[in-house]
Amino acid sequence: MGQLLRTRGSLAPLIHTAGVLLEAQEHLLKTLPDELSDHVRVGGYHDGNLTLMTDRAVWLTWLRFERQRLLTLLRQLPAFHDLSGLTFKVRPIKPVYTPHPRTRELPETAASQLRECARDTTSPRLRKSLERLASHAGQDSE
Repeated sequence: MGQLLRTRGSLAPLIHTAGVLLEAQEHLLKTLPDELSDHVRVGGYHDGNLTLMTDRAVWLTWLRFERQRLLTLLRQLPAFHDLSGLTFKVRPIKPVYTPHPRTRELPETAASQLRECARDTTSPRLRKSLERLASHAGQDSE
């Protein structure tokens, strides 16, 4: 993996670009109004132009009015010191998916049956796994 990141013609330029775009996204989110932060994303950087994407035309209008301020703001970053312009696009922005935590409960009767199976098995690995599983009975999920 290290060789792929260090050698010429490999993943290093792509990883560098991704890091630069992430830095621009974070810098931009710090300064945008709260109501706009979920609706604007950095899309890409090509030939001195940074693309900003939004999910609604109303936010696109706001971005156009704020173009000069955003350019000044983004030029503060070393990677965008020579930023020549901004391109705006309306695209659906998918929210970051965060799975809901699922709580699982193991009834004491099931734990008791697992302990019985563990006592009756000859495999030490299986016995240890069954005992570990049975130990989850009655614990509060956080």
